[in-house]
Amino acid sequence: MDFDLSLISNSIPLLIKGAGVTLEITALAVGFGLLVGLCLGLGQLSKSRILRWPCKIYVDVIRGTPLLVQIFIIYFALPIIGHRIDPFVAAVTACSLNSGAYVAEIFRAGIQSISLDQMRAGLSLGMTTAQTMRYIILPQAIKRIIPPLGNEFIAMLKDSSLVSVIGFEELTRSGQLIIAETYATMEIWTVVAILYLVMTLTITQLVGFMERRLRLVER
Repeated sequence: MDFDLSLISNSIPLLIKGAGVTLEITALAVGFGLLVGLCLGLGQLSKSRILRWPCKIYVDVIRGTPLLVQIFIIYFALPIIGHRIDPFVAAVTACSLNSGAYVAEIFRAGIQSISLDQMRAGLSLGMTTAQTMRYIILPQAIKRIIPPLGNEFIAMLKDSSLVSVIGFEELTRSGQLIIAETYATMEIWTVVAILYLVMTLTITQLVGFMERRLRLVER
């Protein structure tokens, strides 16, 4: 089957706009997810059961249920109890809460990969546990978690296509709307796939650049 190049060229501006929305959702979701994940990661390492167990339960529940279901709950269930929510807010909220659970595990693993001797050294210098974590442990852990954080960003970039189910016009939804009008299924999905590939490869290159810069700094 021959591709209709004129149809593709006419559709590209709308698809690029959708790709921009996809990047916006992903950046906000992972940004908020970093904050949520850091708190949850530290909470899981807390000696207090009152703090540790709720964090563990949250991470297990979110990681153990599909993002699609979480989107449905936030967008469709909240209005039932009287809280109507904008599709964009619902998309960012669901993706942020989901990303936070995965980022929490990344932070936890990164922190635990640092030798306990580092904590003992900080405490022996008169620093508090919080100061040692902030100035000694976390800076070292962050260098180690950049690759998995990059993978999380890429995974969320692709998973954000699920917000199309609530009618939010990101890249996948834009493709669906164009196909509904033109019936050019193969052409549009091919362009959509290429745009996702370009975005993921770009992020991969940026993560690789950050890793190389950090290695140079360490030298």
